[in-house]
Amino acid sequence: MKALSLNHYGNPQEVLSIIEKPEPVPGKGEVRVRMLLSPINPSDILFVRGKYGNQPNPPQIPGFEGVGIVEAGSGLLAWRVMNRRVSVIGSGDGRWQEKVIIPARQAVPVPSDLSDQQAASFFVNPATAWVMTQKVLKIQPGQWLAQTAATGALGKMIIRLGKHLGFKTINIVRKHSQIDLLKKEGADEVICMENNTFSEKIMQITQGKGVYNAVDAVGGPMGSQLIHCLARNGKLLVYGRMSGEPLSFEPGDIMKGQKTIQGFWLSEWAKDQGPLTMLSLFRKIGNLIKAGVLGSSPGKEFAFSDYNSAISAATDVNKDTKVYLRIGN
Repeated sequence: MKALSLNHYGNPQEVLSIIEKPEPVPGKGEVRVRMLLSPINPSDILFVRGKYGNQPNPPQIPGFEGVGIVEAGSGLLAWRVMNRRVSVIGSGDGRWQEKVIIPARQAVPVPSDLSDQQAASFFVNPATAWVMTQKVLKIQPGQWLAQTAATGALGKMIIRLGKHLGFKTINIVRKHSQIDLLKKEGADEVICMENNTFSEKIMQITQGKGVYNAVDAVGGPMGSQLIHCLARNGKLLVYGRMSGEPLSFEPGDIMKGQKTIQGFWLSEWAKDQGPLTMLSLFRKIGNLIKAGVLGSSPGKEFAFSDYNSAISAATDVNKDTKVYLRIGN
């Protein structure tokens, strides 16, 4: 079977290659999934570059999520998902290969009325949007949330979730052309950075009070500015590092007003949750995807053999939809 192997960390265009490997055999409590489709998320690109976080020694198979069909396994948990289309999430080998072994308990059946693209993107972005805003920050209707990386798929989900639940979003972008794009998604306010600053505009919008909630996936100067936009007892949730630069601020910036900075990583959060909590989360996500709140816009698919073109499209700063690898039919 074919797999997309990461030989060493670095430029995605240079370090990936298709290899042949033996078909895996599921062990006790495991299932083998024939992969159909996998998205290329920002987290996948960071992993390939060696900047994601948990970086095991290469060679590795990248790909954090996808959708496939269970074709082998044993035990009750495997039997309940046999021959079904499932979201392939959690631990195990990366998803950019024709067949993958995962624990049977992690094979989550997806509704038949979801497209392969929606099913492939069923968990990472939708769950991150829901958990950050509702489980960690616990944003109340009427409250403001400021966010960077607003034009990404996850940023748009947070905007739509705000309209659905009643909280308001302030979205920071770099280009004026992105303002109308986010307004169409339902953004309450969109700020285009001018001279690399936006904190004064956020204070104007909030009548000098600042925001109680902010999320950042960029880091560097942009993420650091959010510290100055927080209200008293406000919280900044950091869930990414797209710029590759650290946050930088004076201790007094968080001491005054007793502000909080907290990290968020979906896989780390999920480790602390019980099975019932996760099942409830899957149902909630499925309903919100079908309602159009946490769904992904239709994206471009590339053949598995054309992975270099897929990587180029996924790393294009001007892209406004997801990019997928079509692994099987």
